[in-house]
Amino acid sequence: MGTNGEMKLVEQAKKGDMKAFEDLMKTTSGRIYNLGFRLLRNKEDAADIMQETYMAAYENLPKFKGNSSFSTWLYRIATNFALMKMRREKNKKVSVSELQETSGNLYDKALPDWSESPVDHLKNQELKEILDKAINSLPPKYRSVFVLHDIEGLGIAEVADILSLSEPAVKTRSHRSRMYLREKLSEYFRQSGTDVQKGSLKQERI
Repeated sequence: MGTNGEMKLVEQAKKGDMKAFEDLMKTTSGRIYNLGFRLLRNKEDAADIMQETYMAAYENLPKFKGNSSFSTWLYRIATNFALMKMRREKNKKVSVSELQETSGNLYDKALPDWSESPVDHLKNQELKEILDKAINSLPPKYRSVFVLHDIEGLGIAEVADILSLSEPAVKTRSHRSRMYLREKLSEYFRQSGTDVQKGSLKQERI
């Protein structure tokens, strides 16, 4: 659905047209559910986030001024709910100070010649599981930036809008997240005898 079609449905929904709001839900629910799942790694939690998002969106629809797209507005609501839930998690996560220290130290290490995002190097299910665990260990403020920018593919400006951050802050968090995750994958490569060179995986002979 184009932006104009989306805004037309929003205006109709503001006037009490439930069918229009249901159409908005149908066209955006997949993305909102996927966002919740990628942030929380749990299907039930993702479903809860999606439900909470649309309930909040319906209640606050009169306040939506259209300064951003409706989809971006939904992303902001869903991300806020997910962040609140992540902050209540009791599982051990890497601390922000540890992440900053790790990302700084990585400049002095011999990292593989990868492209910008570690997501590009997921060639098998085992690697995906390793990255999933690493993403899940990120502090909420870093995980949200990585998921929105590197996985959802949103631009820096849009992520900044969703998270109410400056663009330099988003860039910094994105960079630190990538460096931390690259290091986690590098540990896997070193342990498995796998080398990454110029964007491709090469199995070393043992």
